[in-house]
Amino acid sequence: MVHAQVRHGTTTAPGQAPRTHGEPTGAKDAVPGPATFHDVLRHRYCCRLLIASVAGRLSLGMVPVALILAAQADGHSLATASALAALYGIAPALGLPLLGRLADLRGLPLPCHLGAALVAAALGTLALAGTSQLALAAGCVALAGAGCPPLEGGLRSLWSVVLPDAAHVRTAYALDSSTQQIVYVTSPALAVTVATWLSADAALALAGAATLAGSLAFATTGPARTWRAEARCRDRLAVLRPPAMRPLLAGLVFLGATVGALDVAGIAVSERQDASWLAGALPAAFSGAGLLGGILFVRVQPETVPPARHLLLLGTAFAACWLPLLAPLPALGVLVLVLLPGAVFVPLLTVASLAITSCAPRGTSTEAVGWMSSAIRLGLAAGTALAGPLGGRFAVPLMAAALCALLLGLRAAPAGAPAAV
Repeated sequence: MVHAQVRHGTTTAPGQAPRTHGEPTGAKDAVPGPATFHDVLRHRYCCRLLIASVAGRLSLGMVPVALILAAQADGHSLATASALAALYGIAPALGLPLLGRLADLRGLPLPCHLGAALVAAALGTLALAGTSQLALAAGCVALAGAGCPPLEGGLRSLWSVVLPDAAHVRTAYALDSSTQQIVYVTSPALAVTVATWLSADAALALAGAATLAGSLAFATTGPARTWRAEARCRDRLAVLRPPAMRPLLAGLVFLGATVGALDVAGIAVSERQDASWLAGALPAAFSGAGLLGGILFVRVQPETVPPARHLLLLGTAFAACWLPLLAPLPALGVLVLVLLPGAVFVPLLTVASLAITSCAPRGTSTEAVGWMSSAIRLGLAAGTALAGPLGGRFAVPLMAAALCALLLGLRAAPAGAPAAV
């Protein structure tokens, strides 16, 4: 389902297994049944690319928490601190598609190096100057968010280069979606730990250093240095032209809104149940179930099911899994039942990601993933903003999930789409 990419002046033909740099892909790469996470990681470059990408994206989870702690330490109110965190959350939605387009046009090293340098400089300045001067702090926050390197899009563009067949690529997408759950659980905890032991400014500096190190490790691999996207048309909005792309992106906005609303729901339920532990345990359980759901998905996914039907089935299941949470439940019951939508989240995100890449016009794969990330991040911000005034009820993620299922169900194979694996 992933577009063939041009490397060293040659194009991988649709349906033909791509070859890694100078290494023939033979029968030894074939695996009986669905490919597993281990099958993906044993291929050359895959482990380094994944780890570097995860390290480079740690700041996305660390910075919002560290910003709030740093702003409060400098005497700002919680409202001001939250506004800075929200600015950081929205800024990548603007920068990622632009840096993704630059990657499609000029290759991965330039936007990765440029974005990492911008993030490191902005967060370094913020760590040294603090947040006392609000205008300077807001400018640094906006630059740090907008400069986030296109590591997710770059990684997904490279999977078809370093892996032998479509089965491995599908599993690699699930692996990437699963590791994102780890990032968003561990990175806030890392920020709090560093802020407690050292300072919130140190946590900001560490986030910048992680982005710089991860991006450099990613962009200096052989596949990242030599990868080039196929020639694209001159239309600047070409990636948004396919009829299937718009409902997919809109559906991902509502998918992100479910997660944003869940964070608020966890706080609201913990207050109603007088169980403060639930505020952190709820999103952690959701993410943990997502990781397990991703592992299970790669083992049982039926390759014969059309992608559009996959989206419809998973979207409907995701919405249905929120229904039991509308009932009055004790804290432990809420924690157990949130595992249900969590387990479906990663498979749904994986199939949606594959659909985005599949219907993206030729030469726009990295930019398309940037738009996907932007849609999810905008949904996260909107879900958080709406859930608070509505009391943090689980009806908010339920409604968002239902709209997500409806929009993903509208996805149809675009006429005249480029050949896909």
